[in-house]
Amino acid sequence: MIHSMTGFGKAESVIHNKKITIEIRSLNSKFIDLNLKLPSLYRSKDVAIRSLLTEGLKRGKIELTLHFDLIETEPNHFLNTAVINEYYYSFKNLVEKSAIENSENIDYLQQIMKMPDVLKTERKELSDDEWQQVVLLIKEAIIDLSNFRKNEGGALEKDIKFQTQSIMKLLKDCEKFDQARIETIKERLKKNLTTVAKDETHNENRFEQELIYYLEKFDFTEEKVRLSKHCDHFFETIEKPESNGKKLGFIVQEIGREINTLGSKANHFEIQKNVVQMKDHLEKIKEQTLNVL
Repeated sequence: MIHSMTGFGKAESVIHNKKITIEIRSLNSKFIDLNLKLPSLYRSKDVAIRSLLTEGLKRGKIELTLHFDLIETEPNHFLNTAVINEYYYSFKNLVEKSAIENSENIDYLQQIMKMPDVLKTERKELSDDEWQQVVLLIKEAIIDLSNFRKNEGGALEKDIKFQTQSIMKLLKDCEKFDQARIETIKERLKKNLTTVAKDETHNENRFEQELIYYLEKFDFTEEKVRLSKHCDHFFETIEKPESNGKKLGFIVQEIGREINTLGSKANHFEIQKNVVQMKDHLEKIKEQTLNVL
């Protein structure tokens, strides 16, 4: 069973006075690449969240977004009365000493509110209880994303199997052209042998070496057997419970190597046509396996 690397997971819950929403998006990547978008209240938990994502999702380009809405707003801005009083008496003394005209019309409060440190912000800390509930919420979003990956993997698996079966069918189809191919090679060799036999200066040892070379060059029995075995191994790997995109990628490389060798040894138009179609199916498999977890 294979899993896709692309997916989306979401979880939300009301924790204390906040409605917290966690969204996780995943794209394909050779390794795990994490990007977190967290409010300042949760940034101290960056390392812990990364550890949860790495353990739960293994691989991919992962983006986690955490945001919250306050249900019951608690004021966290307070007037700093000590600073306000200090500003007030400072302004008043300055005006009295300067003998400013119409000083009774001066709005001290309006001027004071523009000064620094008049408003005091109370910084709230993340409680252990809230953090533990957020951890459960992150795990819930990871499970949701994993289920999405599994469903996407089912569609990937269906297409990959179809492309692999097409390669095996084309390989089997090559067998019906094998006899005609052998006859063509025989005729070519007979013609060359007749030419060589008429040449009294030819070297017997060199002739035998060339003959062996061409016989080995045109024989692709081993390539057909290996290609068939690699395809079988590919199917076996797909059917395993654990998803292993990297291993599938290695097997695809071996399949490609055998198809290329088969094409170079074909010496038959119809077989070469089949090889071209095999390569087309293989390219589609390569694209799909890049997205397998």
